[in-house]
This record gives sequence, structure tokens and C-alpha cells, in this order.
Amino acid sequence: MNKEDFNEGLIGFLDASPTPFHATANMSAMFSNAGFIKLNEEEKWELELGKKYYVARNDSSIIAFTYPKAKNYTMVGSHTDSPNLKLKPNPVIKEHGVVKFGVESYGGLLLNPWFDRDLSLAGRVSYLDSKGEIKDTLINVEKSIAIIPSLAIHLDDKANKERTVNKQTDVCPVMTTNDDFEFDEFIKWQLSKQDVLDVKELYANELSFYDTQKALHVGLNDDFIASARLDNLLSCYVGMLSVCSVEDDKPMLFIASDHEEVGSDSTSGAGGSFLENTLRRMYSDYDEYMNMISTSIMISADNAHAIHPNYSDKHDKNHSPYVNKGSVIKVNANQRYASNSTTISRFIHVAKKLGEPYQEFVTRSDMGCGSTIGPITATRLGIDTLDVGLPTFAMHSIRELCGSDDAHSLYKILIGFSE
Repeated sequence: MNKEDFNEGLIGFLDASPTPFHATANMSAMFSNAGFIKLNEEEKWELELGKKYYVARNDSSIIAFTYPKAKNYTMVGSHTDSPNLKLKPNPVIKEHGVVKFGVESYGGLLLNPWFDRDLSLAGRVSYLDSKGEIKDTLINVEKSIAIIPSLAIHLDDKANKERTVNKQTDVCPVMTTNDDFEFDEFIKWQLSKQDVLDVKELYANELSFYDTQKALHVGLNDDFIASARLDNLLSCYVGMLSVCSVEDDKPMLFIASDHEEVGSDSTSGAGGSFLENTLRRMYSDYDEYMNMISTSIMISADNAHAIHPNYSDKHDKNHSPYVNKGSVIKVNANQRYASNSTTISRFIHVAKKLGEPYQEFVTRSDMGCGSTIGPITATRLGIDTLDVGLPTFAMHSIRELCGSDDAHSLYKILIGFSE
């Protein structure tokens, strides 16, 4: 696949995936179209050599794998969630002539960029139907229905000097001036637009606000891709295409887990049992399982901090990744990243063989660094692990920026691991 087609598909995937639920649904459709067989965790598995499979958990995490005779897997790990504003269970606040929504910050959210953006709402809704059964469905309002207006400079003369944001009071999206607004009726209306009509009672929801501005190329020569949720749908897309692109006789597995931005400790997070459960069902014999673990590698793919041209002092000058200069190998002496000399060498060897660029990132010794699913997976499984990433600006903002060359380059390297 050439870079242009790759990036066109990436932009479409970003726009179609406003929440982890939608990202997982879109990846499920991709795997199904690529000939992967759907598995259900609650059913008995009868796996056949030479075929390929996928399985989802909580509608927000997914695993896809080939199943050849060889067991030396290249595993690619990523996460489906991104920092955002999540709707509270009783969200409606009617005051001061408007209806606004109470929200909760999810993950390490950079709040200031959320002001004055056109926002919509998407996620999962659970309801009771007329037969007394609890059903789940996804909704995406798509229309820009809310905004968080900034306070005018005239009312805050320190705004450009010491702007702080209160998560409880300052970031409630404003939706309407209609005091008759009823949240349940609004959700039922959205469900009816999807032909979900048999709704006796709404029970619960997991809905998030998102920026309606589309992903697109930016830069004089389309140097960049600007979008929401690049962290970490960028890696999800790379991993998804990688496992779809390898030959069926090559052992490869891709996992995209939820809840990485809040620590990964959940049933569908990397700290949970999803991957281990799946691998044990693939190889129920313990010796076979351990042979697979000891001969495989996990490549944890998450975004990396590109050196910011206006804040270069925030980086170690000898370990400062540049946009469009290749994938980034992440190293941390305190095991915040799981890379070691062995796994780093394997990545460098493949990249050099393919002529693909690579870089190394180490955070400044007087600053902390974000962690990934890499150390969590390495600890849980005992598998050799490498942390890599794609250089990004404005990580955890409502709109992030990456290079237009780097994701395609990592895709080629991941394929190269299986050759």
C-alpha cells in the first residue's frame, strides 16, 4: 500500500471513530472484510490452523490474530481511548438562560483547547426494550450541538498570563436556550434516527464529547495530519492494517485495549486479562503457551513527543524526535517504557534492512514521562517488549498533529517483522 492510500484510509478511520466503541466497531468491520473469523468469548473456540480470527471485549477492545503452525508471534499493542470530556449520568444543568451539560475529564486532558470548538456527542447507550431485555447500541449525533465559550478578555484581564481551568465549573458545554429540553427524549430521538424504536426505558450511557472538525492534511506540502484522537488511533490504524496485510502463514497478533489513558486497570484494559485469556485459549497446553511467549515479541505502539520547535528546552537535546523523521524507540531507565537492548536491536535491524528511518526518545532526566501498555503487558505475560511511537505535537489536546510520513513507515517496519 502506498503512502497516499494509507493516509487517506487513516483520515477516514479517524473521522469515523469518535469513541473507543466506534473505533472497535470499525476495526471489527475491517477484520471481517479481510477474512478474519469472529470469535465470542462466551462460546467454545475451535481454532483451525491457517485461519485468522478476531474477538472484542466490552465493545471497546479488540484482538485480531493469524493462526499458523509457527508460534513466534509479532504482537502489536495500542489503545482505543483518548482524553476527552465524558457526560455525567445526570448531565443536564439549566441556569442563566441556557441548558448545559455536566462533564467529567477523562485522562490527562489538555483543557484549554476545548474552548470555542464545535462539539458533538457519541458513545454507547444501554436501554430496556419491550421484551424486558437490556440492549446496547452506539450513537453518534454528528451534528455540532454544543460549545464551551471562552470568558471574554474584558472580564479576565489575566487570561493571557495565568489561565487556569476548573474542571467542575469552567468546561460545561452549552447546548441550547430551550428550557424544555429533556435529555432522555433527546437520546431516544437519536436512537430513532438509527431505527432503534423499541426503547421502553433508558438505563445508562457512556457518552463523550468530541470536536466535529474533520481530520485533514496541513502544511505547505501536506507535511502534517491534524486530527483529534491521534493518540492513539494512529497506532490502532497502523496495527490493524499490519495484521490484515501479512500472509496467513505468518504469526501476527494485534491488540487495541481501552482505558490506557486512565491506567489500564479494567476488564478491557491492558492491565486486565483480555490478552492473556485469548493467548491461553489459542494454546491450552502450557508448554506450547510458554514456547509461544518466549519466542514472540510485543511491540507497544503509542505516540511519542516530537521536539516542539517553540519549546525545545523541554527535550533532551540528544534524544529529541523530529516529525517525519521516522518511528521513535522509547527508552526509560525506570521501566516506564519496556524497551531493552535486545528488543531495540531487533527493531533497528528490521528498520535498517528496509531502509526505514528510526529515532530514539529519552525524556529529560528532570522530567517525568508518560507510560504505555508496554510495561503492563510485559509484566503480565513475561513477553519481550519494545515501546515505539510516532512523533506528535500537542499530545492530549483536542486536536493533535503528526507527520504525514511516519505512520506509513512504521507500518512497513511491522510487516517486516513477519517476513
